[in-house]
Amino acid sequence: MRDVFTPADIMLPAGVSFEKWSVIACDQFSSQRDYWERVRGSVGSEPSTLNMIIPEAYLDQVDLNDEINKISRSMDDYLERGLMRRVEDSFVYVERTLTDGRVRRGLVGAVDLDEYVFSGFDAAILASEGTVLERLPVRIRVRKAVKLETPHIITFINDMDKTVIEPLKDIADSLPLLYDFDLMEGGGHIMGRRVSGRDAGMVMAAMRKLHEENGPLIVIGDGNHSLAAAKAYWDELKLGLGGDEVIRHPARRALVEVNNVYDPAISFEAIHRVVFGVEPGELLGALERELPPGGDYELHWVSGSGRGVIGVKAKRIGDMLSAVQAILDGFLPGYGGYIDYVHGEDAAAGLAMGDRRLGLLLPKMDKSELFDTVGAKGVFPKKSFSVGHARDKRYYLECRRIVSD
Repeated sequence: MRDVFTPADIMLPAGVSFEKWSVIACDQFSSQRDYWERVRGSVGSEPSTLNMIIPEAYLDQVDLNDEINKISRSMDDYLERGLMRRVEDSFVYVERTLTDGRVRRGLVGAVDLDEYVFSGFDAAILASEGTVLERLPVRIRVRKAVKLETPHIITFINDMDKTVIEPLKDIADSLPLLYDFDLMEGGGHIMGRRVSGRDAGMVMAAMRKLHEENGPLIVIGDGNHSLAAAKAYWDELKLGLGGDEVIRHPARRALVEVNNVYDPAISFEAIHRVVFGVEPGELLGALERELPPGGDYELHWVSGSGRGVIGVKAKRIGDMLSAVQAILDGFLPGYGGYIDYVHGEDAAAGLAMGDRRLGLLLPKMDKSELFDTVGAKGVFPKKSFSVGHARDKRYYLECRRIVSD
């Protein structure tokens, strides 16, 4: 069996401030430029992954060619100045202390992009949500132009018996420490230790067994479009490579963090819908007519005139969410309304109180339903769930070369 998730030659900053180096995923705080201005002020002129990304808060006001060139020059500069060191043939065992004090345990390594599909189901690595193809070209352009990748991708394994990551907790004190610091802007704390040699071999053996027993091995949580861009670039690149090069080329793999979906620190938060510019009664009528009635799931609704519940029959929560989204997408064009995707029941219910608004409070997803839905050849519609809160998302930190030396 081909190994899907392997150690990698991981690069870390050397002789620089980890706190300034590490910034949160580019797709966070996309409507809050003040957050990113504070980050820029904190980083100043110091080496940082901030200079290796394009925060989505600024996508509508930057020249992409200039930004991509700046990213490439920054990476080249850091490499030429010796500001990065290579940790060869290793995983990184990560303990991330979240903003609520819980500790999320993960493992950074490389996934084989030939084992991943984002628009199908016959693979070891699967997407959890539909991929918006229009979001890929910019990401592909960046990947083509640079020498390094730095991931904000979080993935999940379905390891109820806790056989892959959790055993490393018991030997963590014996593993070489790579970093240990507070993340900026209230992002909590992160510690990383090197996993290599025999310990890495035990991780890979446990992953192989998990794959044999459970089918799809890895499901993407955060960063689906970034991994899809890496896949699209690799599929294009490998057409011009020979047999050995296809196996060895560094762009065949992508660096990700793997988490166990059953880690107590992993939580899925529902993302609710507030529909603006519609008559609540008309939209409710469409939902009640078109959703299959039953008691499997409850769709709570809120408007200025009251509250209620629609019982829905569905095999899986993903089927229920897809049905709701399809009705909304079909209903709104005729009314000129729009949807806001809102975190938190109280926030969604508050927004729904105005005129010509309807709030739809979606049920929280049980952890087991992630793999149940994806494994049954299904993906979740956009904005179905969030993996924790914004400040608990992955920060850029580890890097890896994606061009041959």
